[in-house]
Amino acid sequence: MFEIGNSLREARLRQGLDFFEIEQSTKIRGKYLRALEDEQFEVLPAQTYVKGFLRSYADHLGLDGQLYVDEFNSRYVRGELEEEEEQRPLKPRVARPGRGGAFQNKAVLITLVAIAGLTIFVFVAWISGGPGDQNTVLSVNTKPKKKAPPKPTAKLVAKGVKGGAYVVVYRGTRTGKPIYEGTLESGQGHRFVGHHLWVYVFAPANLRLKLNGRSRVVPGAGTGSRRWLEVTPQRVQLAAAPA
Repeated sequence: MFEIGNSLREARLRQGLDFFEIEQSTKIRGKYLRALEDEQFEVLPAQTYVKGFLRSYADHLGLDGQLYVDEFNSRYVRGELEEEEEQRPLKPRVARPGRGGAFQNKAVLITLVAIAGLTIFVFVAWISGGPGDQNTVLSVNTKPKKKAPPKPTAKLVAKGVKGGAYVVVYRGTRTGKPIYEGTLESGQGHRFVGHHLWVYVFAPANLRLKLNGRSRVVPGAGTGSRRWLEVTPQRVQLAAAPA
């Protein structure tokens, strides 16, 4: 079993592709490509479309499309059949009178007696300990623990200018699901907070950044069309593309 959406997203970003480019090649609308990566299969019209789009998208990225269809069938199609089985009404079982009822009553009575005896034993043991033992317990670990200082936080504001910039933002690590993915049009901004942020930007010359209230230059903005950036509370720097 593997994560369908994350596997597709990692393959796309590894090749430096965006949804607009893939949509032109596969004729699959961008919102459906994004739904496949987010595993929001209910967005697509029917399961037939899900399987067809899933196979085409995976094959376009150089992956095994049939493997992704098989994984979808095993996780979602079979799961729907099991839900239908669970929703079938069950015939109520009618209890028949017999010796079982008397046996259960005796078992309940024995259990209650055992609980009462255990409660009495604990109470007597607590009383016999005396006040001296209580004072000893209260005197241990009376010093308050010092709280660790809070970790510094990066507060990043990204804003599109000119023709806008396509941006993907991750928090902590680049292997999980992004916290933001989309195009920042001219004049449109977005704020991100985290101890460690990763930013993939297409058209970096059309992006403006502020880190903790101070304007920052996008590193290497004029030397290429795609950039990976690493953002910490102290700086914004270029990062190598994920392997």
